[in-house]
Amino acid sequence: MGDFLVNLAFSALAVVVLMGVVFGVSVKRDRHDLIDTAWGLGFALIAIVSLALATDPEVLPALLTVIWGARLAGYIAIRNSAKPEDPRYAAIRRRAKGNPNLHLLKVVYLTQGLIMLFVSLPVQAAQYLPAPPVWLAVVATVVWAVGMVFETVGDWQLSRFKADPANQGKLMTTGLWRYTRHPNYFGDAAVWTGLYLLALGGWAGAATVLSPIAMIWLLAGGSGKPLTEKHMRKTRPEYADYVARTSGFFPLPPKRETAGGRSPA
Repeated sequence: MGDFLVNLAFSALAVVVLMGVVFGVSVKRDRHDLIDTAWGLGFALIAIVSLALATDPEVLPALLTVIWGARLAGYIAIRNSAKPEDPRYAAIRRRAKGNPNLHLLKVVYLTQGLIMLFVSLPVQAAQYLPAPPVWLAVVATVVWAVGMVFETVGDWQLSRFKADPANQGKLMTTGLWRYTRHPNYFGDAAVWTGLYLLALGGWAGAATVLSPIAMIWLLAGGSGKPLTEKHMRKTRPEYADYVARTSGFFPLPPKRETAGGRSPA
């Protein structure tokens, strides 16, 4: 238990340093969406710190976390480089009653740092527990891989769709987006479910079950799916038909459309 608490302390320190650097750069640039790139990097950093501190490390959960975090960070960095700052951050600064940057530090940077530490508990705990049974490790890796495929392919399909000028103003409804309105969010949920399963080599790992639950809630019921769909309903009139025939989260075959274009009730 003592080693795990030391690990948690060093992980927290690493997150503080990362967030401090990102905040300083963002203030200098007068643009705060670099924090989106830091999201994936933070989880990768925590995994590396945990792997380095453990006396008998479990490489698999750390490696899978680094792969996921690095892929996500790279994708977001490339995506954001071609766009203006996310309007969410400009809106937060406008609403600030005091210093807008310090307000962002509190409500965005601090919040995301704490979420990183909490969600990554299974990855940290796995370094201080026996490895799970081989069959469970295989299942966990398969679940993680399914999530990575959905997230990576979904992001790639959406990027290609948006890059085509002919699709400007149109709604992405093909590929993986035909089976779920949020293949990237579903992918994240599967990734963190798989990482949790890799921590089930002992009761302490099982006790971190609230970590993947928190991540899934953020994706499906918190700041992920609801905010995205609220924006889409406002900007895409055809989104209601898409919602009627397409699963909201878990991939499922699309519902059969009627002659009028809507799914039957």
